[in-house]
Amino acid sequence: MKFFLLATLLSIFSASATADDAKAFALAKQSACLGCHAKDKKIVGPSFQAIAKKYANDPGATVFLKNKIIKGGSGSWGVVPMPANAKLSDADVSLLTGWILRGAPSAN
Repeated sequence: MKFFLLATLLSIFSASATADDAKAFALAKQSACLGCHAKDKKIVGPSFQAIAKKYANDPGATVFLKNKIIKGGSGSWGVVPMPANAKLSDADVSLLTGWILRGAPSAN
């Protein structure tokens, strides 16, 4: 019985994470993030996996990245500035930030 309950909870969490990953990827695409960032390679900006690795043990990473997404800026990864995304809702920025800090897992 305990195994069934655990398996059910893991299945629900996995389905929710997959849905959130798909939503975050679509949001990143819609917001032009993918023009400068990729999952696992540098384009103009760092890869999402490189960002996740850099901030993996930083307790302030979520707040820092949310501010970076909203306000833009430069200096964290070089001189090329990141444009601001001030029109994104707090919920959307939170979704993107969590997804990026997990290394931008694909939805499939």
